[in-house]
Amino acid sequence: MSAPSTASASQDRPKVSEREARQVAEAAREQGWRKPSFAKEMFLGRFRLDLIHPHPLPAPEDVRRGEAFLTKLREFCESRIDGPLIEREARIPDDVVRGLKELGALGMKIDTKYGGLGLTQVYYNKALSLVGSASPAVGALLSAHQSIGVPQPLKLFGSQEQKDRFLPRVARTDISAFLLTEPDVGSDPARLATTAVPDGDAYVLDGVKLWTTNGVVADLLVVMARVPKTADRKGGITAFVVEADSPGITVENRNAFMGLRGLENGVTRFHQVRVPVANRVGAEGEGLKIALTTLNTGRLSLPAMCVGAGKWCLKIAREWSAEREQWGRPVARHEAVGEKISFIAATTFALEAVVDLSSQMADEDRNDIRIEAALAKLYGSEMGWRMADELVQIRGGRGFETADSLAARGERAVPAEQMLRDMRINRIFEGSTEIMHLLIAREAVDAHLAVAGDIIDPDTSLSDKAKAGARAGRFYAGWLPKLVAGPGQLPSSYADFHPAGHTDLSSHLRYVERGSRKLARSTFYAMSRWQGKMETKQGFLGRIVDIGAELFAMSAACVRAEMLRTSGEHGREAYQLADAFCRQARIRVEELFGRLWSNTDDIDHRVVNGVLAGTYSWLEEGVIDASGEGAWIADATPGPSRRENVHRKIP
Repeated sequence: MSAPSTASASQDRPKVSEREARQVAEAAREQGWRKPSFAKEMFLGRFRLDLIHPHPLPAPEDVRRGEAFLTKLREFCESRIDGPLIEREARIPDDVVRGLKELGALGMKIDTKYGGLGLTQVYYNKALSLVGSASPAVGALLSAHQSIGVPQPLKLFGSQEQKDRFLPRVARTDISAFLLTEPDVGSDPARLATTAVPDGDAYVLDGVKLWTTNGVVADLLVVMARVPKTADRKGGITAFVVEADSPGITVENRNAFMGLRGLENGVTRFHQVRVPVANRVGAEGEGLKIALTTLNTGRLSLPAMCVGAGKWCLKIAREWSAEREQWGRPVARHEAVGEKISFIAATTFALEAVVDLSSQMADEDRNDIRIEAALAKLYGSEMGWRMADELVQIRGGRGFETADSLAARGERAVPAEQMLRDMRINRIFEGSTEIMHLLIAREAVDAHLAVAGDIIDPDTSLSDKAKAGARAGRFYAGWLPKLVAGPGQLPSSYADFHPAGHTDLSSHLRYVERGSRKLARSTFYAMSRWQGKMETKQGFLGRIVDIGAELFAMSAACVRAEMLRTSGEHGREAYQLADAFCRQARIRVEELFGRLWSNTDDIDHRVVNGVLAGTYSWLEEGVIDASGEGAWIADATPGPSRRENVHRKIP
């Protein structure tokens, strides 16, 4: 029997317009702001340094417990995790996973009353940074299990019965996975095709999920599926906890990637899988809200591992650049290489500042950190990749050579090329850079849409537009004048950040304050200019977000440097690193501000239209396409599996 065509498979998917897709995403996002947000205020031109300074600190008991676990974890990583072996065999040995279970690493973020370690977000991230440096694949396993797998959704939205039933399992023995993506559905969940049809005291799941990290070895799954809407039920995308060995579940493929070669990531098919109603997390239709809320703090795990990568890049760059000589002196002494080393050092300091600050704010739960966490993910993944790329360049030909090849000819086995490959996925994981730009931009303009959204909505009635106009007039009459001047123009502002005998950081904070107001003015001008078309100006919105990310990182770096100074821990050196980072960041910010209004967005759009129309197909002549045969998107028609089940349980 031949497989159904891709075309026929696509006919079963929900047909949604661009506007409908946006409405689904809008309905899923957290509405309102019950707590203050430093990043939200910054995008509005209000530099609320008081929300992050003095730097929040963990409780002494949290530090004691966290440091004690890190000591055990370091010993385990050094003695039990063989990173090169995992890279060669593309698999994490079962005994390593069993050791992590015995150590309690599966339950780092789970409350002690459920058998977990009850670590704070700060120490959970430090643990991931440590493990990820030993093996990025092991770091990904633990992160996917706890940051987006069963523990976090249940912690936030699960019933007490669900917590009592599942959390002790995932704290000690059971690996979990999160299943949202489908072969033809990525960041557009409105087209989600996996269904969950009510049937008595259960739901029946049918569909195919792609890129299920941990899915190959998982014991428990969080699955997003669409409940059909009927006259007596809301329906919609809904979250379920599913036993991975349930009849009808088949892991059809273990996927292989450019990097993270030990990743247990697969394709999972559901055919008539019965899931008890008691396993539904939250109400019907709340699945996307659960997913997005889970990611508010879950996203911090990825930049945490980027911090670990930055620290390793800095160590290798320092040691190698002092050893390798060129033209009579160490390569570190040559300005072209020294510039790269300075970038790695300064950026590692700033990225750690961003992650630790955001994590501590998450622990204290005083602030809404949905934008901060998203900025940390965006900034960490982009800068982490750049640092790895610069390390490969510093190492030259040795950076391109594999660690095994280096060792075979008698040199130190430095896996720089592996680091580059492993880091690349971070710009795609948990929201690609492009999607993160749009997500953050939507939150950044939330205040504007709240007061003026109806004005630019083409479907709004004239009477509602008039009411919105009055609302907007009142808001902007009080808001716009405050963007003209501020503390950033006063030389005496932020004097605490210019202590005697230290580098001056106060000037950088004044720059951030001025930049915040300029950013807000630019956003307002763009909304006035493009109105309803603003959402299509993705290049502009991306630059707005990138400016905000740099300003946030500058703020975090300065606040961390001051915290280290007052605590007596490398304060002078921290001030120097913060100063270097801020000077580098200011150059990037100025370029981004310039590109807001001077860019190639329009011509790029015309070229894209030409490419899609085949206008430039002649340019593709003279090459051989080495791609294999097959559909661009695999068939995902519901039905029984015709493939071997490659799911394996780690005892």
